[in-house]
Amino acid sequence: MPTEPTPPLSPDDAPRAPRHLQPGDGWVECTCGRRHWGLAGAAGLLVARRGQDGRVGHVLLQHRAPWSDQGGTWGVPGGAIHPDETPEQGALREAGEEAGVDPTLVAVVGERVLDHGPWRYTTVLAEVVPGAHLEARATDAESLEIAWVAVEDVPSLPLLGAFRDAWPELLGRFAERT
Repeated sequence: MPTEPTPPLSPDDAPRAPRHLQPGDGWVECTCGRRHWGLAGAAGLLVARRGQDGRVGHVLLQHRAPWSDQGGTWGVPGGAIHPDETPEQGALREAGEEAGVDPTLVAVVGERVLDHGPWRYTTVLAEVVPGAHLEARATDAESLEIAWVAVEDVPSLPLLGAFRDAWPELLGRFAERT
């Protein structure tokens, strides 16, 4: 299960939904029949950490706040892309805002795009830079917890639906880099 969890929040620190909007925030009514967050699309950052054997052993995941879309599930830190950002820039910004990820400690190695026509979600794949120590933590109300999760434990978590569906392919993309 998750390792290195962030400390539990006290009732006084309980996360609340943000009350301000950023550029690009808003719902898109999609041709797939669902609503998606991000007027210019959305992106998230999946960070992997390799073990001594060179294989990916852990990934950084976000336990989503109950008030958020599909709250209570696990996925990657991410969100709406600002209109002037690339998906990579948006994913790195969101991971910094939600999980304290320092972008100088990760190297982007690829991406996976879920394209719904009027809306796209880009999962940006990154690895911790060799020799770096990435200490991520919940840094805003969108996360109950940020944790390094062993790759073999990921399928047993209650995952965000789209992340659950993409997980085998995403893990495979990291394995291809071994």
